[in-house]
Amino acid sequence: MPRRYLVLAICCMSLLIISLDVTIMNIALPAIREDLGASVSGLQWTIDAYTLVLASLLVLSGSTADRIGRRRVFQTGLAVFTAGSLLCSVAPGLGWLIAARMLQAIGGSMLNPVAMSIITNTFTEPRERARAIGVWSAVVGFGMAIGPLVGGFLVHGFGWRSIFWINVPVGVGALILTALFVPESRAPRPRRLDPVGQVLVFLLLAGITFGIIEGPGAGWVSPQIIGCFVIGIGALVTLLWWEPRRAEPLIDLQLFRSPPFSGAVLIAVCAFGALGGFLFLNTLYLQETRGLSALQAGLYTLPMAGATALFSPLAGRLVGARGTRLPLQLAGAGMALGMVPLTWAGAGTPIWQLLVGYLLFGMGFAMVNTPITNTAVSGMPRERAGVAAAIASTSRQVGSALGVAVIGAVLASGSGQAGWWILVGLGVAVLVLGRASTGEWARGHAARTPETVAS
Repeated sequence: MPRRYLVLAICCMSLLIISLDVTIMNIALPAIREDLGASVSGLQWTIDAYTLVLASLLVLSGSTADRIGRRRVFQTGLAVFTAGSLLCSVAPGLGWLIAARMLQAIGGSMLNPVAMSIITNTFTEPRERARAIGVWSAVVGFGMAIGPLVGGFLVHGFGWRSIFWINVPVGVGALILTALFVPESRAPRPRRLDPVGQVLVFLLLAGITFGIIEGPGAGWVSPQIIGCFVIGIGALVTLLWWEPRRAEPLIDLQLFRSPPFSGAVLIAVCAFGALGGFLFLNTLYLQETRGLSALQAGLYTLPMAGATALFSPLAGRLVGARGTRLPLQLAGAGMALGMVPLTWAGAGTPIWQLLVGYLLFGMGFAMVNTPITNTAVSGMPRERAGVAAAIASTSRQVGSALGVAVIGAVLASGSGQAGWWILVGLGVAVLVLGRASTGEWARGHAARTPETVAS
């Protein structure tokens, strides 16, 4: 096997444990709730503490790797993520688990963007690079496909702590193989760090998310919750003032002049908000409302994950043949229609009704990932394409965090059925935004983007 394909396999190992971690964690929520006495907001934090830290650090990790060495940062990420997984498995209480999840996220932020940089620098021939990125993307679907089944099996047979054990041998193996086979590389001109922008992004995300999650319990007009929203809004206003004054900002606001890019960011937030909210709400519905075991719940969701794995390659081919408009509209329609049967789901809802909904949702979600990145970089100057893709990746994590926060807040307020309607609305939003951001006006503006976005 040529060495570059071994490098690709090592990088895909990192993505596999990251993608597995999402679906496995959701399957384990009821078991964690029972063992640690967690509230709904506590369960939300086991998910959102991870996604918030990950979203906040993705761009920073990528620029740090360009500066000090991609292999070095990738190895550090593997070590931190593996250590965080081990600490999660022995957490004595909910607070310790949430803290260990945050440590996992610090390591995870050093894996995906850095691994993609390693791949693009290893595969220099365009056709080989495209195939390598296709393999990389397919691993996401595979991880999601086996996640519910593996998670259900582990929780059912060995308890919720076992879901973190699987990361340890994979992480250690990837760490050793990286040291042996992955070459070191750096960017010829790395971007400058923006510590002020980094702090502001974290305050924005943390303030808004904390307010949404804790609002039902503390009261929406309590000083604590109002203070959280004030901090979040203040961080946003300061960020909008600060970033344009930086020569190399953390978030290049000029990119938002491109309608396809702005549309891609909003689509990513809506689509991954729907996914995060669905995984959170559905696992509680299956295990607490219907009384299924973790293994049975994992088997129930296989149609969704399997459809995601099978149809993700089709999305790539559709983008290549027809552009991003068709797959984005199929994505929105599939995600919205898939949630409709669940809006009246109860303890005795026929299984076929659930499976049809899961299948449609999985088919829709499979269509959205590749078009998001392609739409985001549409018409961008080459030197800005990487930054645009990084912001789109961050938007995915932001959407996931907000989806869990909003759906959990609705659930805590006693309106579980309303959560399914919110997910329907997010699917419709993907459909509308996909149509708007790929229309004639948006395409014309994208063609002028190199002129309107200063290099």
